[in-house]
Amino acid sequence: MRPRAARPRLLQAMIDAFSLPDLRRRILITLGILVAFRFVAHVPLPGVDLDALDQLFGRNQLLGMLDLFSGGAMRRLSVAAMGVYPYITSSIIMQLMVPVIPRLQALSQEGESGRHKINLITHWLTIPMAGLQGYGQLVYLQREGVLGSAAVLPMATMVFSMVAGTLFLVWLGELITEYGIGNGISIIIFGGIVSGLPDMVGRGMLTGGTNFVGLAGYLIIALATIGAIVIFTEAHRRIPVHYARSVFRGGKMYKQSGATHIPLRVNTAGMIPLIFAMSLTIFPGIVASYFISANPAEPNFANTIVTWFNPGAGLPLGLFYWGLYFVLVIGFAFFYTLVIFQQQDLPGTLQRQGGFVPGIRPGKQTTSYLNHVINRITWAGAIFLALVAIMPFISREVTTVDLQLSSFGMLIVVGVVLDTMKQLEAQLVMRRYEGFIK
Repeated sequence: MRPRAARPRLLQAMIDAFSLPDLRRRILITLGILVAFRFVAHVPLPGVDLDALDQLFGRNQLLGMLDLFSGGAMRRLSVAAMGVYPYITSSIIMQLMVPVIPRLQALSQEGESGRHKINLITHWLTIPMAGLQGYGQLVYLQREGVLGSAAVLPMATMVFSMVAGTLFLVWLGELITEYGIGNGISIIIFGGIVSGLPDMVGRGMLTGGTNFVGLAGYLIIALATIGAIVIFTEAHRRIPVHYARSVFRGGKMYKQSGATHIPLRVNTAGMIPLIFAMSLTIFPGIVASYFISANPAEPNFANTIVTWFNPGAGLPLGLFYWGLYFVLVIGFAFFYTLVIFQQQDLPGTLQRQGGFVPGIRPGKQTTSYLNHVINRITWAGAIFLALVAIMPFISREVTTVDLQLSSFGMLIVVGVVLDTMKQLEAQLVMRRYEGFIK
């Protein structure tokens, strides 16, 4: 009986959301910006052999996976081929540099103005990152015979166009954050992934042929993975905290105690470990691809590296690549969780605000206790991320269906949907409406 009751409630929540003028305006602005993003994704760069480009993506699984994140923009080599990923890279670099550089650490503690300056530095850093990434992509495609002329002026024009496309998408994402619903950058990435799903499923059906059992098994594994992502994304450990405060009443000072809790997420690092681990695992293969032998009968060391670091390799070579990916995800999950935990400085914040964990002395004992808890729950989050990371390999070997929907893409889609629903829920509850979440 619960699914029947949940369906009208969800529909009623959507009707309530569109009945509110302010909320309806935010939803329509978000949808309109996503439409503009899809138009930009179809603006191609000049001088591109589209047939050769399509053949290259057909035989290179890594490029096909990256194309999924751009919503097909990379397969068409449009001005939005890089998406917002240079900005994501710049944001990650800034997050790692803030605890290391004293000046940036001081800016982060200046409140809103400091965060604005760090955000401005991130935007400026995006420009050279986008230029380097765009130039690297074009050089690789030129070597593969996709681009015609390699002259300086045409190459510079294409690089500038790709940088402009990235900055335009970042601007669209910030418009969504300010005037729409949800985190704008995440919504842009979400739109690119979802728009590429129909084409990906269609290609998978063609390659799968009549293997309906394999397709059904792949669907079951995908749904189970999505369910696990939802559970671990929302899972957290509650640390009880008491706040001792003094209240002046009737000419006397009374001490009162307020109880609350600190939610420590099981997956504090989010999807960042997947980005780091993926970058390290594909880097040797990309570098070695520039030095491979054109004659397969005369392989060199570069050919061996490309073979071992190939995400599309089956058993037993695939065990090396995906096993390394598994281990790196666990390592980076602990590393990034430690970085985030140090930036938050929860023990220091509790001590300054007069809070304490029951049974734990403030200061070093509280720090040791919180470190012990975060290390224990991070094991669950790290192993979960690592299993999700290698799930495409497992599903491909079990079902023999080769679809390019990566674990990274599923994490983004589920995370964005949950975050957007929470924001809509908060807007409806604030206006005394019944929301989406039971």
